[in-house]
Amino acid sequence: IMNAFYDGQYDVLLSTTIVESGLDIPTANTLIIHRADMFGLAQLYQLRGRVGRSKVRAYALFTLPANRKLTDTAERRLKVLQSLDTLGAGFQLASHDLDIRGAGNLLGEEQSGHIKEVGFELYQQMLEEAVAEVKDSGEVQDGGWSPQIAVGTAVMIPESYVPDLQLRMALYRRLGDLETTEEIDGFGAELIDRFGPLPEEVTHLLKIVFIKALCRRANVEKLDAGPKGVVIHFRKREFANPVGLVKFIGEQGSLAKIRADHSVVFIRDWPNAEKRLAGSAVVMTQLARLVDKAA
Repeated sequence: IMNAFYDGQYDVLLSTTIVESGLDIPTANTLIIHRADMFGLAQLYQLRGRVGRSKVRAYALFTLPANRKLTDTAERRLKVLQSLDTLGAGFQLASHDLDIRGAGNLLGEEQSGHIKEVGFELYQQMLEEAVAEVKDSGEVQDGGWSPQIAVGTAVMIPESYVPDLQLRMALYRRLGDLETTEEIDGFGAELIDRFGPLPEEVTHLLKIVFIKALCRRANVEKLDAGPKGVVIHFRKREFANPVGLVKFIGEQGSLAKIRADHSVVFIRDWPNAEKRLAGSAVVMTQLARLVDKAA
């Protein structure tokens, strides 16, 4: 279809924003962008540049929702784009975009972007990996891994419990440093003292933090618990005490087995999140003890 449009077999092309990526069709002279208020400034600038690539006068038309007030940010973006109508306006556009979105502070509290969608722990990990890559060091990549835990329940610090976003982020950061039962219990007691009784999501979160600490000790990169038991995946398919693991699984009888991919399955009856959390903690405690025996 694109080749046919380029060759002039079609007069109209209906497309997604994929056309912003370096498309060069000199005969295209009119562009209509639906709901321009939903796009970023750089996106709109790139899209507008897809027309007017020859000596023929071109037009870029931006449609907006009728009878609906634009957000302040969207209105600023469109006004900036309207004012940048000359060649070589890329630097001015970048400056305006920086002013609208904010630069943030790479190592501080103020950040630009949607950190809530990424999650603070993952953000920290990505930042550490990027810094290590620049330093040409593999130390962080090897030591900064984080186990993935899935138990089928919400684990978070709700906004209704701690309304301040910056404070919630700080609490999440502290959670990432907790290792022992004493530290986790102390953190929970502090939350109760400062904010009141723990919501169910926070109680589950503290249990997940404990399970994660056990997973790191046992080199478990992924734990997936459900109503019928749990599947455990070892990082790089390695376990510090393989002989002890085989013996332990043999003692479980038909309630445990090793898969071909070296993951371990424990058959259990865990109909709800509470049982899955408690049961996963028991299993991981047993695996962590096997590792300690091999040390």
